[in-house]
Amino acid sequence: MRFPPASDIRKRRKMLDITQSELAEASGVSQSTITKVEQGKISASYNTVVKLFETLEKMGERKKEIPIMDIATRDIVSVQEDSGVHEALEILKETGFSQMPVFRGDSSVGSISEKVILKLMNSGKSMDQLSRMRVSDVMEDSFPTISENTSMEGLSSMLNTSNAVLITRKGKIIGMITRADVLKLV
Repeated sequence: MRFPPASDIRKRRKMLDITQSELAEASGVSQSTITKVEQGKISASYNTVVKLFETLEKMGERKKEIPIMDIATRDIVSVQEDSGVHEALEILKETGFSQMPVFRGDSSVGSISEKVILKLMNSGKSMDQLSRMRVSDVMEDSFPTISENTSMEGLSSMLNTSNAVLITRKGKIIGMITRADVLKLV
């Protein structure tokens, strides 16, 4: 049986979205030692490397075990596509969210974010012009949807390419998870 090289510690840690300090706290190995091992600056003892891999394994199992609905927001803050951009901006300001889905009735048809609104402002749109625009005129693509039975690993993979995902049950949207929601786990 071949033991993985110490250089895999960083890869596995990054894959699990775990910081060095979190790994240090969980394993009992100092963060500076983890940094040096990951950078190849020291050859760690067999016991240290085993301890780090075992800790990563346990942390990975814990992440996989959490049902994604346990971290999902069930009361989704959203805006209808025929709403004004000013209304969307007010909702974002009131809730403190940076993005939200756009719906047509119960169906997700897009997303809107502070980033989109700032781009419009930077392109020379006045607040008066923005207030006359509809969300449907400026919205971006809809957030991807995943089943409530999707694994934490599958969710993490989706969040590598999207700021948020919508959770479905039998085709109906029942929740939303953002990158910030997942980061609260670590």
